[in-house]
Amino acid sequence: MILLTCSAGGHLTEMRQLAPFYSKIPHAFITFERADTLSLKKTENVFFIPRPGRNILNTLRAFFAVFSILEEVKPQMVISTGADVTVPVCLAAKLKGIPVVFIESYCRPYTPSWSGRIISLFANRVLYQWPDLKKYYPSGTYSGSIFAGGEK
Repeated sequence: MILLTCSAGGHLTEMRQLAPFYSKIPHAFITFERADTLSLKKTENVFFIPRPGRNILNTLRAFFAVFSILEEVKPQMVISTGADVTVPVCLAAKLKGIPVVFIESYCRPYTPSWSGRIISLFANRVLYQWPDLKKYYPSGTYSGSIFAGGEK
């Protein structure tokens, strides 16, 4: 089982680009509630946690909500495309010994995201989509774009 975590909007769009990979294996999503993530629940196994929104109290609520989901899902790996909602998910997974893979957002060609700066401190693997990010993720891997037909 793979646990996929992302925020709504563009981060969800990026995660959906990976569907050829994850659709072949058991998986679940963890995110926050919004129209596009509620729509996702019609076809996917989705868990909702509070959106941190850079609020420490909401971040703590999200962090503690993740543990029961991890116990239920028992993922072998967590994959994140960012953003804020994924920080407590990835941290909780790491604390439970679950490998974490972080994919920096395509919309960050020059500098890392806030979530990337945090998650890269403990992720087992960091992938970035723009070569200029190598200086920020020296142990990461340049993957090129995850978008079909995107920049390589």
